[in-house]
Amino acid sequence: MNIINMNRLRQHQLLEAGQMLTDSLPLGWATLDDAMQEINDCLSPGNTMLAALENGQVIGWGGILAPIYSGHVFELHPLVVRTDQRHRGIGRAIVQALEEAARSQGGLTLYLGSDDERDPGETSFADTDLYDHLADKLRDFQPGTHPAAFYQRLGFQIVGVMPDANGIGKPDIIMAKRL
Repeated sequence: MNIINMNRLRQHQLLEAGQMLTDSLPLGWATLDDAMQEINDCLSPGNTMLAALENGQVIGWGGILAPIYSGHVFELHPLVVRTDQRHRGIGRAIVQALEEAARSQGGLTLYLGSDDERDPGETSFADTDLYDHLADKLRDFQPGTHPAAFYQRLGFQIVGVMPDANGIGKPDIIMAKRL
């Protein structure tokens, strides 16, 4: 597996990346056109987008957006791995490469938002009133089948939550780690 800058991908590889985004996150990018627009936006100057390739095929990709807070904070957005390639360390490798890219640009913090918007919800935050006893719910958080478990294994911690971001009982979980 090689990890390269997505600006080096050919059109058919960008289409593979777009299809992967639609397949992995259909609530955010329902169509290939939506996904390709997102990729185009992500490839804007200031962002760093990396793709994992195996035998010339895109098997995962992710990026960091242009820094905020005087260049100290980067957002991980998005991160996707082809369904049939998961649990091989591809996502971890992409995140580690992006962490290094953020560090090399003076980054101190990497954060992400991870929506719990499926029906039924995947985490212990889903379908509950997060305005009531939030500190207890943060302490007792259970990621279930949600990608938050993956991010926790990489050292990310919950630093906030936006209740009802995607509808009643469907929060956006804000996670971050120090670089």
